[in-house]
Amino acid sequence: MAERTLRGARLGGQSFEDERGIEFAARQQVGYRCPQQHEFEITMSVEAEVPAVWECPRCGAEGLSTAGIQREEKAEKPVRTHWDMLLERRSEKELEDILKERLELLRGGEIGPAHLHRPSASKKKARANA
Repeated sequence: MAERTLRGARLGGQSFEDERGIEFAARQQVGYRCPQQHEFEITMSVEAEVPAVWECPRCGAEGLSTAGIQREEKAEKPVRTHWDMLLERRSEKELEDILKERLELLRGGEIGPAHLHRPSASKKKARANA
């Protein structure tokens, strides 16, 4: 049985195949320079879309392409506030009418925090005697 056992290769998996007959993909070297003036090159496929920035392997800063590739500026949407979203649904006249209606209900005691609407001791006695 000892002859049939397969002995393991070392850790990391060494391949026993050679590179004969293998055609590698076409590659290109793309240069970058970071703000600390570190210059470095990255190997990429010719078919790959080359990014305008790449992280510097030395300092971690963003390196810009030395080939003059520019970043695409993303069109940013303007910030929408709660007021903007509210005005998309209602006009200012409608909002004023709703505010007046809600204030009347609040002042009349029909809506609002419960502690404002608890009957006082004198009101409880008046109701009990009635």
